[in-house]
Amino acid sequence: QVQLAESGGGLVQTGGSLRLPCAASGRTFRLGVVGWFRQTPGKEREFVAALARRDGNTYYADSVKGRFTISRESDKNTGYLQMDNLKPEDTAVYYCAAIDGHCSGYGCRDRRLYNWWGQGTQVTVSS
Repeated sequence: QVQLAESGGGLVQTGGSLRLPCAASGRTFRLGVVGWFRQTPGKEREFVAALARRDGNTYYADSVKGRFTISRESDKNTGYLQMDNLKPEDTAVYYCAAIDGHCSGYGCRDRRLYNWWGQGTQVTVSS
């Protein structure tokens, strides 16, 4: 099994930045894809970004493209979501997730493919 734990959430002003780490433990060699999703009350969990280890490809939701960057440090078993130029509409609980395998293209946006999830971290952007 794999355990994921996010951190780094908090309150930030519009235009500010946050970096969310996602620490993985357990059978981390199974982590083929690391992804980030977010959710606000009453809405479905939505895709934010993903990174595939096999080819290094990254994928982003249109709403965050150019502002967010996903990365990972394999030697530390840690993934990151760097969030810049934050907007109030980015306010949500952010979850990291991982796939035991590979995905590509729009397939990486499907939360049903993800095998493991973290507990989430709150990000609040004030206007």
